[in-house]
Amino acid sequence: MAETAAVDAYGEGVPCWVDAQLPDVEAGKRFYGGLFGWTFREVHGPAVWAFLDGEPVAELAPKPDGRMPTVWTVHFATADLPALTGRIRTAGGQIIAGPAPVGPYGTPPLGTAALAADREGAVLGLWQPGTHPGFGRRHTPGSFAWAQLYARDVLAADSFYGHLFHDALFGPGAAPDFGRAALTEVYPPEMPPHFLVHFGVTDFAAALRTVQRLGGRVQALPFGASYGRVAVVTDDQGASFALLQREWRGRIPASPESSAAPPAPPSAPPSTQPLAPPPASSGP
Repeated sequence: MAETAAVDAYGEGVPCWVDAQLPDVEAGKRFYGGLFGWTFREVHGPAVWAFLDGEPVAELAPKPDGRMPTVWTVHFATADLPALTGRIRTAGGQIIAGPAPVGPYGTPPLGTAALAADREGAVLGLWQPGTHPGFGRRHTPGSFAWAQLYARDVLAADSFYGHLFHDALFGPGAAPDFGRAALTEVYPPEMPPHFLVHFGVTDFAAALRTVQRLGGRVQALPFGASYGRVAVVTDDQGASFALLQREWRGRIPASPESSAAPPAPPSAPPSTQPLAPPPASSGP
């Protein structure tokens, strides 16, 4: 996948958009603008889109209910949202919200959205594009680079997502943008299965210092994964995300993080793996 646009390439099951639900969108603009150089523009309702070099890369939205978690959500593309929601239910998942059109009233919809949960409760977004196909830029510093699913039962995750999004994960020419890792004993027992959104960086030391200067926290210092080098952080409102360093779609670069001085991580990171294809004979 090209590092920039090529927005017509968001096939079934390809991560195509991310959004953050925040208590304070203005504070979010200051944090992410300072960290990634994003600029912002209102597009629909109270939400704002983030832009990098003029291309849309993410959305920041106010939480409709203060009791809801402050989180980043990854959205997967589909050409037929009703069919996909049906497959999710059949596979043992749930539809939490939608489908519903998105966009200003009286204009062609940006798309149709739904929110779902897999068998273990990990939340994912679903997006059938209208006028907005998704990312205008990805796989570059400051834009979406990966989504990692943390699951208690990785075999069940392989089966669930392998059947839902088989071509995106295992089809000809597939270059998956998400994988999975096990929620092991190194994590707090109350941590639920979830997706962790990753954004690209070129310099861990500078990025981690900026996170801390802007009021965020470092949860896990840079560690090696199968898809690059990763550091896990939270923003100044508590939303977790990861920073990913690599030569995009190439070899993993040497790590420069030794000059940074963030706090020690709360636990060792787990091993990470791509999803494995489900057995051909098994059902969803």
